[in-house]
Amino acid sequence: MGEYGVAPGQRVAIIWDSSSPVEALKDLVDRIQALVGAENRVSVENVNQLSQSAHRESSFDVVLSGVVPGSAAQHSAEVLAEIARILKPGGRVLLKEPVAAEPGKNSGIKTAAKLPTALTLSGLVEVKELQKEALTPEEAQSVREHLGYQGNDLLVVQIEGRKPNFEVGSSSQLKLSFAKKPGPSGKPSVDPAAAKLWTLSANDMNDEEMDLLDSDELLDSEDLKKPDPASLRAPSCKEMGKKKACKNCTCGLAEELEQEKRSSQPKSACGNCYLGDAFRCASCPYLGMPAFKPGEKVLLKENQLQDA
Repeated sequence: MGEYGVAPGQRVAIIWDSSSPVEALKDLVDRIQALVGAENRVSVENVNQLSQSAHRESSFDVVLSGVVPGSAAQHSAEVLAEIARILKPGGRVLLKEPVAAEPGKNSGIKTAAKLPTALTLSGLVEVKELQKEALTPEEAQSVREHLGYQGNDLLVVQIEGRKPNFEVGSSSQLKLSFAKKPGPSGKPSVDPAAAKLWTLSANDMNDEEMDLLDSDELLDSEDLKKPDPASLRAPSCKEMGKKKACKNCTCGLAEELEQEKRSSQPKSACGNCYLGDAFRCASCPYLGMPAFKPGEKVLLKENQLQDA
């Protein structure tokens, strides 16, 4: 295993940003190219253009991001998700990123505690911090100029993670076994004292000192009398002196009251109600209805009864 954990024959992607010196980037590419030992196995991508690259899923064994000396690359959630996409299952990512020692001074720069969380949320596993050190005055000044950060608590963190040994969206058949587990051999042991306490033998029934009670002797003469059917019937609403039927009336009072309400007809005060509106009083409940024959049953609407 060579520099940055790169082995011969592996496909490597190097991610850089605009703050990376060109000479330092070329030197890193040459060293990695010499380690892998084959042409066209090292790809170089800008961090801001990574999501627009044409790389297929699971293309690289190793991704190096921000490792160019002098780099101030910031890895957003989209960048980390794209890194996880182009990594092969089991592939490794190694990145460096300037972080703030304390939160709250600049929302655009992560803290050392939030960087591992960001890698984990992107789908990487075995995330661990390898190195954390302070920047030199020249490096800190360069990072502040590129990121617009005004604090003096900048650190650089080197961290790595791996892609799980499966591809996103892959599926596998689960082998489920619902076989019943064999129970323990033999019956469970029972405490002899408890078994003796709840055991009743024939000899216990023949014990002369045991008094057995006849269940019939527990009943007195009142218990043996047949109850009167009338006493078992629930009292009706009328017997209880109520003018209104109960909510769950079963004696028939509710039906009687409803029938009386329907059959009740207002009485005529003038005797001319059946002749029509021309002969009716001003307060006649039949106003607005056609003439009818005397004695004919006329049903009035509820609003007409209320007005009357």
